[in-house]
Parts: sequence; structure tokens; C-alpha cells
Amino acid sequence: MAAIDQFVADFASFVWGLPLLCLLVGGGLYLLIKSGFVPFKYGLHAIDVLRGKYDDPDDPGQINHFQALSTALAATVGMGNIAGVAVAITIGGPGAIFWMWVSGIIGMSTKFFTCTLSILYRGKDSSGEIQGGPMYFIVEGLGKKWKPLAVFFATAGLIGALPVFNVNQLTQAIRDILLIPNGIQEGLSTNLTIGIILLLITSVVMLGGLTRISKATSALVPLMVGLYFLSVVTILILNFDQVPYYLGMIFTEAFSPTHYNGDPLLGGVLGGIILLGIRRGAFSNEAGIGTAPMAHGAAKTSEAVREGLVAMMGPAIDTLIVCTLTALTILVTGVWQTSGDNGVSLTATAFNNSLPGFGPYLLLVCIAIFSISSLFSYSYYGTKCASFLFGVEKKKYYSIFYLASIIIGAIASLDIIINLIDGFFALMAIPTMIATLLLSGKVKKAAKIYFEKLKS
Repeated sequence: MAAIDQFVADFASFVWGLPLLCLLVGGGLYLLIKSGFVPFKYGLHAIDVLRGKYDDPDDPGQINHFQALSTALAATVGMGNIAGVAVAITIGGPGAIFWMWVSGIIGMSTKFFTCTLSILYRGKDSSGEIQGGPMYFIVEGLGKKWKPLAVFFATAGLIGALPVFNVNQLTQAIRDILLIPNGIQEGLSTNLTIGIILLLITSVVMLGGLTRISKATSALVPLMVGLYFLSVVTILILNFDQVPYYLGMIFTEAFSPTHYNGDPLLGGVLGGIILLGIRRGAFSNEAGIGTAPMAHGAAKTSEAVREGLVAMMGPAIDTLIVCTLTALTILVTGVWQTSGDNGVSLTATAFNNSLPGFGPYLLLVCIAIFSISSLFSYSYYGTKCASFLFGVEKKKYYSIFYLASIIIGAIASLDIIINLIDGFFALMAIPTMIATLLLSGKVKKAAKIYFEKLKS
């Protein structure tokens, strides 16, 4: 197992090297500048679209704008915001959060482009159903000769969409918050029991298809964001005197990292902390990875730019709001320096310190909703990749593989799981960003037409 752990860690480090950093950050900055920052000027319009002001039941697609964003957010607002932020602070200190913010801001522009493309260049699966996502906009936008790039994305998506990280961290949270403090014996049998329960819950929703998934996530997402927001704001109010200090520390440590414990990049800790923040930010908001365009590509709309504006709100909610709240909770309570915990356990310790007794249980409820909603969204992404590769009639075999991976996630170690998913997320980002950059001119042209029409 030690050899496998090391191999997976080396694989993740290799694919998350300087070339990918340049592709994600450099490519995202290029898209931001190319758009003329136009998407950011229409935030209120995006909210109107989300509210259903422009909905037309006769438009092509399967779900409305709110359901599309909820499905995407159910995957992104999840354990990356709770456990991923804790991992970033444990390795990089407060400064890692600044680079997560940078990833989020750039990610807003990236998602605008990728999700606009997912509507502009929708294709059809083997059953004739309209579908969107990187594999479809690669083939439909760039041409059939680019299909190997689409196949590369979908193949990486088969593993990248597995729910093992979310299941692993939920299992750890149940152990640390519910079982151990109450003297309940925990081990392989309890982990398996948790995995089986999650498998049953996921299978009920997953086998109902996109409609059931979107209905479940559109109900759960507002609940989970609201509950988590209230919980964290309460902790920040209780520790209000520490908030300004640590907000300042996030900025100073971003450029002079004295608490960085990871590997250097290009011989320096600054490069290392930038890579760490971008990597954890990408894991959190998934901008440029290619998952969200699969959800937004199913939206009922004939206006591609409109869906891009809705998608743009994802990284703002996910990274700039939820991740920041988690980070400040860990920092102001001081657990990042006094506790030996990592991942979700560190966040649980922060909740326990500020809200003794019921705090960890409150976090457990949030984690459960976050994780379970993510299982639904990722199942859709994985089966969509399988349908593209093997045909709709074969996706049931992937569904079995997906459900089996829930059991693996419940019993495997955190390190191997986070490196495995990180690595395949990186592989998914390569074709997504290459195709998006090549087709960015089409998005700019469509945006110009749309915004001119909006003004008239």
C-alpha cells in the first residue's frame, strides 16, 4: 500500500506541475482579459436569469437554469470547501487562501466561457438526447478530427467523477464526531456500514436520472449553503476580535509564506504556495476542469451566453464565500496551529472549540448534506462520460462501478484518495482548457451579440 500511495502521489504531483498551472491560471487570465471583463458587469442580470425571468419551457434542454446551477454547485460546494480548505491551511498556512481566491476570480471567467460553449455546441448522445459538456463542444466546435481530445476528457472523467473523496471525508466525520466521542467501537465494519448506507441513498436518486438528481440538488443546495453560512457566521461573531488580524495575515502570508510546509516549486516556497492554492481552488470550484459544463449543458435555454452568466456565479459562491468562511473559522479558532488534525477533522475541532457540545453535530449535518448532494451530481458527470464513450445503453455498467467506489471511499486512506482525484481532475482540465482557448473567439462573438441585444 505504501508503494501505491507513493505512486499516486507522484502521479498527482507530475500532472499538477508548472505546465498545468500556466494553462489554468494563464488561460483563465487570457479569457478574463479577452472578455473585456464583460461578464462581471452583468451580475444582476445573471441573478434575474437564475430567478427564472427568462425561462421558456419550449427551449431545448432538460432542466432549468436554477436546477443546472444547483447540480453544478452540489458537486463544487462540498467537501472541497470543508476538508479541502483545511488541507490547504495545514500545508500552506493562511496565505494559501489568497491563491484560492485568485483561482476563484479567474475561475468565474473560465466558467463563463466553458459553460457558454456547452450550450453553443451541444451534441446528441447515442439515444438522440441533446447533451452538453467538454466532450461535445470539442467535437461539435472543433470538428471530428479533435475527437481523441474529447475521448481523453471523458476517459479521465470516469475516474475524476468518482465520489471517493466525499465519501471518505463523510466517513471520517461520522467516526470523529459521532462514534468515537460516544464510545462506539469504530473500524472496518462501521466504515463498511456507512458506505453501504450511502450507496443505497445514492442509488435511489442516481437511478432516477438527471431530472431526479436536479430536483434533489435544487432542494438540498440552498439548505446546505444557508445552514453552513449561519453556523460559520456565528463562530466568526464569537471570535470577531481575531477576524481582522487573520484577514490581514491571508494577504501577507500569500507573498511571504512563513507557515508553508509543502514542496517548493521552481526552488521557492512562493511558487509552492501558489500551486497549492490554485490546486485546492480548482478542486473546490472546478473551474476549467469541465464538470460544470456537463450540468449547464443540459439547461433549457437557446441563449448560450445566458447560461454562461449563470455558471459564472458558481466560483463566487463556492470559493469567494464558502471557502473563505471555512478558512476564517479554522484560523480565528487557532486550531490550525494547536491541533494535529487534518481535513474535515480540523474543521470539526474548530466548530467544537467555538460551539462546544453541539458544534460538531451541526457541522456533521452540513457535511452529510454536502457529501450526499455531491454524490448525486458526480454520478451524473460520470455516467455522462460513460455514455459518450460507450453509448447510453452501456452507462448502467458505469453506474455499478460508481456505486462500488462508494464502498472503497469509505475504507481507503485520505492521502491516496485526494491525490487520485486531484490527478484525474488535472487530466480533465487539459482538454477542457485547450478547447476553450481555441473556441474563445466564438464565445466573445456570441457575447457581443447578446449584450447588444440586451441593451436594445
